[in-house]
Amino acid sequence: MRNQRTFPRKLTYVALVSLLGIFAYFGVGAWAQTPKESQSAVPPLPAGVPATAKRYAVMIMGNPAGQQAVWTAADGSLHIFYQFNDRGRGPKTTSILKLDAKGVPVAETVEGNDYLKSPVHETYALESGTARWKSEIEEGEKKISTPAAYVSVNSAPAELGLLAQAGLENGGRIDLLPEGEATIASLAQLDVEAAGQKKHVTMYAIAGLDFSPTYVWLDDRRTFYATVDAWSTVIPEGWEATAKSLQAAQDQAVHARAAELVRRLAHRPTGLVFAHANLFDAQSAEILKDQSVVVAGNRIRAVGPSDQVATPAGAEVIDATNKTLLPGLWDMHAHVAENDGLLNLAAGVTTVRDLANDTDSLLARRLRIAENQEIGTRIILAGVIDSPGPYQGPTKVLVSTEEEARAAVDNYARLHYVQIKIYSSVKPALVPVIIQEAHKRGLRVSGHIPAEMTAAQCVELGYDEIQHANFLMLNFMPDVKNTNTPVRLTAVAQRGADLDLDSPQVLSFIKLLQDHHTVLDPTLSIFEDMFDASAGKIPRGFQPIARQLPSQVRRGLMSSALTPPPGMEARYQQSFKKMMALIGMMYRAGIPIEDGTDSMAGFALHRELELDVQAGIPANKVLQDATFNAARIMKLDGELGSIAPGRLADLTLVDGDPLTNISDIRKTALVVKDGAIYKPAELDAALGVAR
Repeated sequence: MRNQRTFPRKLTYVALVSLLGIFAYFGVGAWAQTPKESQSAVPPLPAGVPATAKRYAVMIMGNPAGQQAVWTAADGSLHIFYQFNDRGRGPKTTSILKLDAKGVPVAETVEGNDYLKSPVHETYALESGTARWKSEIEEGEKKISTPAAYVSVNSAPAELGLLAQAGLENGGRIDLLPEGEATIASLAQLDVEAAGQKKHVTMYAIAGLDFSPTYVWLDDRRTFYATVDAWSTVIPEGWEATAKSLQAAQDQAVHARAAELVRRLAHRPTGLVFAHANLFDAQSAEILKDQSVVVAGNRIRAVGPSDQVATPAGAEVIDATNKTLLPGLWDMHAHVAENDGLLNLAAGVTTVRDLANDTDSLLARRLRIAENQEIGTRIILAGVIDSPGPYQGPTKVLVSTEEEARAAVDNYARLHYVQIKIYSSVKPALVPVIIQEAHKRGLRVSGHIPAEMTAAQCVELGYDEIQHANFLMLNFMPDVKNTNTPVRLTAVAQRGADLDLDSPQVLSFIKLLQDHHTVLDPTLSIFEDMFDASAGKIPRGFQPIARQLPSQVRRGLMSSALTPPPGMEARYQQSFKKMMALIGMMYRAGIPIEDGTDSMAGFALHRELELDVQAGIPANKVLQDATFNAARIMKLDGELGSIAPGRLADLTLVDGDPLTNISDIRKTALVVKDGAIYKPAELDAALGVAR
């Protein structure tokens, strides 16, 4: 699902699918790729898979991408082969499991490679009441006296079926290893048919693996049938057409849950007053002391000194003494997924710009939010365009000709998108066509730097902004041509430390950005996670909140780093420091800097703001960038981005002073979005986040 950012190196299937939305469009990796894989969208099954194995198709955005094969060996062990190809990356694993009489795995080995092509060697065994496990990111053991299921960090989709079956055999719940518990509930049943055959399948919700339930479909024997999602689907070969009906039933359950959360968590007062607040005036980037703000409906009605602003009769009064009241924060690089509304609002984020998503699902989600059927932020629409090929992005909008390129832009404009994002495999000849058509339709243009091009060329052609700081550094590595491959990351990690910021090339590029008024969306936090972290450790930006997260989400964070070649760990870290220095230098040159994450909703924006300050941008200017300047870039500063009479009531109350200590931005006390009050403690509880 979700969308973009940095794919962790090793993930459970649940975490991987979750992050396919968080990270799918950015794409990372420190892996080698075979020529055969680079030419084929669907890798072939290996010779060792028996003809009798049950075979499943793996689909990404509706396109064939890989396979899963499941069979029982002569010794009774269960074998699962799993692979897919996503722009040259993707797992290729064989899991061998031993099950007890109730179908609970008591031993498992996993061999192969993970999503980023790093080697996988994982083991688990339960012997004499002691469970032991070991993988590249963790090792441990635990005495157990009740049934428990180990969650492999390299699990295949079929293992969700085993987990659901184990929980059902144990009364609907089961302990998880290394920690946590899962509950399993039946939500829907369907009769499906393909090629004259019929199946009866049941949808189960597994709670305890992620911020929201994980859904899996089992057949009448309680064995794995399918997982379906707007981004990724795994379903028996020949039964792919049934995914649509599964998705419809699953959506019904998801939407019902979302509507119930709205009823419980969105509080709509008849009137609201924030009294005695330290108000952040986003236009001047200054604090106004002891201010009161009156909200009626979804608009700000009055702002001024607390002793001069009257409190309307019946209004709810929030004492904001010693707290900072800011406009709602903006995340300018998001890929909205199911849990993001709650995560963002709990962090004080009230508006996001979605920079690539499935059009149908995003527009439907945006409508549900507008109709108060789902908790969510305001969503600014930006549509992605790529060209077909082995490294194409997971999108349906693929163009090969000028006519197709113009048609794609026109369709986005018809759907009221306001920006086009050019992705990494767009043919260079089509870049000026897309820019011209977009600007003709009044749309902004941004993006990655396509293969065979440089950032300077894209700016000269008319890019309004550039996504990701690695593409800025690649501008000074003109020999790196294949910027649609993993080299766009590994080259920067290995060579970025050598960049001379005082060189004529750097100064000339900065002058070009100035002359063209180009905006930058650096997404620094994802590069910190990749370049500065290491496998088995929580990335620096998530350390303050890691223990609050659901256990399986926390485990996923331990694998977000690239794997440097031996002896190059320090160089990767130095390259990140040079990237930070480059962004600070560009800020001082007057180049606008956006705050976008392309990572975990809510929490990652806090880290992005901290990194901006570390890069040398004053905290008050960072907060201005994340509020008023973001709204101004998107031409919405007349309605959003500041606290003034007549503006829409999007507000964030922080228990502290983020202008003095930017990390206080993590202390969200209360959020108002479109006049509705959201309490972070309640949102966190719904997400399984501890406070």
